[in-house]
Amino acid sequence: MTLVATRCRSVTSVKQNILFPLRRPCLLFSAPSSSVSADRAPSKNRWRRKSPRKPPWDDGGVSWEERLADQVTPLWRLSYEQQLQVKLQHQDRIMSQLSLRLSEDFLSPSSSSSSSSSPNAGKPSFPVLPVLPSPVRDGYRNKSTFSVNKGVDGNPKTVGFYIGTGREGSIVCVNADHLLNMPEKHKLVARCYQDFIRRSPLDPCLLFHTGGHWREVTVRTNARGHTMVMVYFHPQTLSPDEVAVHKAELVEYFTQGPGSVCEVDSLFFQESCMTRCTHEESPYQLLHGQPYIYEEVLGFKFRISADAFFQVNQAAAEVLYGTVRDLCLPNTERGEGRAQSGGTLLDVCCGTGAIGIALSPRVDRIIGIELIEQAVRDAVHNAALNDVSNCEFIPGKAEAVLPGLMSRLSSAGGGLTAVVNPSRAGLHHKVVRALRNQAAIRRLVYVSCKPDGEAMRNFRELCCAPDPQKKLTGDAFSPTLAVPVDMFPHTSHCELVLLFESSPSAFIRAEVAGALQWPRIEAPVSHLR
Repeated sequence: MTLVATRCRSVTSVKQNILFPLRRPCLLFSAPSSSVSADRAPSKNRWRRKSPRKPPWDDGGVSWEERLADQVTPLWRLSYEQQLQVKLQHQDRIMSQLSLRLSEDFLSPSSSSSSSSSPNAGKPSFPVLPVLPSPVRDGYRNKSTFSVNKGVDGNPKTVGFYIGTGREGSIVCVNADHLLNMPEKHKLVARCYQDFIRRSPLDPCLLFHTGGHWREVTVRTNARGHTMVMVYFHPQTLSPDEVAVHKAELVEYFTQGPGSVCEVDSLFFQESCMTRCTHEESPYQLLHGQPYIYEEVLGFKFRISADAFFQVNQAAAEVLYGTVRDLCLPNTERGEGRAQSGGTLLDVCCGTGAIGIALSPRVDRIIGIELIEQAVRDAVHNAALNDVSNCEFIPGKAEAVLPGLMSRLSSAGGGLTAVVNPSRAGLHHKVVRALRNQAAIRRLVYVSCKPDGEAMRNFRELCCAPDPQKKLTGDAFSPTLAVPVDMFPHTSHCELVLLFESSPSAFIRAEVAGALQWPRIEAPVSHLR
């Protein structure tokens, strides 16, 4: 009885420390505490205290928390209205750069040289609307991945985010309790995971070649507060039976121990000898709870698996998908409360099918292409879950699937609209070629989180003059409208929704008129109402 009572008091004490970290010296923008549970005796493999190497940029006067906030959420000091203005100016510069490059690509050298002296030089040649704000500005992230490395005090079992670089030998891991974009549940799980690995006899895996086992932790939540946790682990030379012991300890900690305060609905474990790998390469092992969590967007319900892509800001995702819907498929008819445009929507890099399913009431058919097989299974399930019967999802690389699919779509008839939502790496050049050479596509919407990166190459290939050497033989697209959507408040990033339209006479009219800009259009405002 005495032992049981003692254990209960210990667990209760640790829970209080985890739930109320601000009672400790780790206040906002002050030096973080080195431990979650102060009532625990040091273990035998307690880390050796060494004076951490002072980073070359550490000139004092600024707390570690402020440095991390400046790195992760660099706009946190500005009002939200000021943040939106900064982002609009940035997107306006990118679109101006796009306009200049496209004019240089398409026009003759003599015309191109005169474009720099045009009174409109340095301005976008198409409307860039004001940034659409996020309905939620603090704690909006539904997915966070926390790293493990040496903290400010030198403890290698610190969970948070990095400051510094490995090349300079200045990496410091700082707790994320003060970050404005992180929800409290994510911070709580991170604190608990840190407490767990500090209790564990196993070392953290800081570098693969130096050994260690505990790696980062990913937390996913939905609007209802359901929580999914994925723990990443390097097995090194441990046998399956030895790994099983530590998995059992992890489950006990988060279900019966101090970590039970997190109320985890799904606990996954992935053994991996690589930095990143998919479920197919190394399956996520469900140790506790349900295999999925669910989220709702625009009235549709979506199943989210451990490694499936889903927008990190659910409230802003509704703004984003609503914008994509109205740019892809403007309202043409209204009846019984539903708008119908007809035709086929091609959804490239469709993920779990969110965009296609959200747009399904307005089209006759949706065809989605996605690389990750688990995401495709989620998309098929999501369509059935929402009684959507006009969706088809195809697994595979878009550059392999799309060329053959295009020949089938050419003979299908009806209007064809495309939406692409690739990663930061952009679209493969074969995908751009297939889209560009498909005459039936008259409208294409490109969603990019980094339009000044690899996506810029895609933009230029979609809009340049026909180039037989690159096998770009179709009519050029024209950028006609850009709509930034703030998916990431307090950061410098936002999603850009860029509308391209194919008009073979647009450039001819521009050259004949002596203009160096694409024809302007009136910006639609229906999607802002």
